[in-house]
Amino acid sequence: MQRLASSRRLLQAALAPARANSSLSAAAAAAAPENGAAAVPKMPAFGYTPPPYDGPRADEIFRKRAQFLSPSLFHFYDRPLNIVDGKMQYLFDEDGRRYLDAFGGIATVCCGHCHPDVVEAIVNQAKRIQHSTVLYLNHAIADFAEALVSKMPGDLKVVFFTNSGTEANELALMIARLYTGCNDIISLRNGYHGNAAGTMGATAQSNWKFNVVQTGVHHALNPDPYRGAFGSDGEKYARDVQEIIEFGTTGRVGGFISEAIQGVGGIVELAPGYLPVAYNMVRKAGGLCIADEVQAGVARTGSHFWGFEGHGVIPDIVTMAKGIGNGIPIGAVVTTPEIAQVLTRRSYFNTFGGNPVSTAGGHAVLKVLEKEKLQENAFVVGSYLKEQLNKLKEKHEIIGDVRGKGFLLGVELVTDREKKTPAKVEISHVMNHMKDMGVLVGKGGFYGNVFRITPPLCFTKDDSDFFIEVMDIALSKL
Repeated sequence: MQRLASSRRLLQAALAPARANSSLSAAAAAAAPENGAAAVPKMPAFGYTPPPYDGPRADEIFRKRAQFLSPSLFHFYDRPLNIVDGKMQYLFDEDGRRYLDAFGGIATVCCGHCHPDVVEAIVNQAKRIQHSTVLYLNHAIADFAEALVSKMPGDLKVVFFTNSGTEANELALMIARLYTGCNDIISLRNGYHGNAAGTMGATAQSNWKFNVVQTGVHHALNPDPYRGAFGSDGEKYARDVQEIIEFGTTGRVGGFISEAIQGVGGIVELAPGYLPVAYNMVRKAGGLCIADEVQAGVARTGSHFWGFEGHGVIPDIVTMAKGIGNGIPIGAVVTTPEIAQVLTRRSYFNTFGGNPVSTAGGHAVLKVLEKEKLQENAFVVGSYLKEQLNKLKEKHEIIGDVRGKGFLLGVELVTDREKKTPAKVEISHVMNHMKDMGVLVGKGGFYGNVFRITPPLCFTKDDSDFFIEVMDIALSKL
């Protein structure tokens, strides 16, 4: 509580000058030359120059990608970028041009690109041993597990390491079914939990589902304050969970899985009061509650280390990936000692889960977050950035909604605010204009019309001002 109070004081100080200058157009006007054409805003100074790149160019890489890689791969922008270097919140292309990274590799880069402490931990471990198997002892996995559970509330004290968020969610769903003896799982519409068989069943967006067998999953109404039928009334949405239990199952369920803020779904915040009521209903039906923290976790929301903490609940199982490795492929499932016992009924094993290089890197991430107060930064700067985005909303009719917390922010574009018509084409134009001015940002949502603003947690107030200035100019071009 003391740290949060300190963060709030810093936030007030950061917002003071922004509130004093309520006009967003002033910055944009200053950047515009006399002929009316918008100039490129000046990017914040940064003391790093990447070494010269002499590798293959974008066209050659794109040709090889088309020839040798899966045709399912897609890319952003009219002309895909060849990113060859990164440092903290910036990325560099083949020509050495710097870009502000407001996407963070899909909410993955946590401490910053190539953070020296994380790189050092990875390199030092790789020099000693890259892989051995958990059949032998190695301190890296145990040290990281100990550090990870120190961030957990309640009795969440046992860790299983995986390679990704999909694997973590697959394992969590299996644990819930084994522990309860029930197959039925409830997840939320618009949620995304992975692309393997079980997680694809829990995922509730047709965009990410193939026609394969997906059984035992029931998708509840999404408590979406912007597009949902009940606005911000979380308890009304939760009634659907109870009806699913009563009318769609035997009255007993294996579990309930949800994100605290839906990432792939378009940075959708769950309506206040929803999770406590839904958790209570599920537990009364014998089920376990699973928090998917793959995107909302690891300090990204700023106010709390884990997204679920912002809803005042403690899950039975927590899954995570992305941010815990800062780009290293690693995922984890954390649960209670009692629930963890179910995996002893047979042999559960993961060859690379707990790999010493990955766990050494993950442990370094936790140390950097603490040392550099990056959770506090996500709260202070993320709140400032959200306020500036809301000012953009007042200026640009195409912005229908601004939402999220910390550095997990979404801006939904619509061509009609009343009808909330998705601005699918327009968002691509804005993204391309922003890229041309040096800002990279993601997009998502079921309709593909939501900016996903998920930068590294070292993003600064100056970066935020530059981001806003660039987005303002890009939106003005529509």
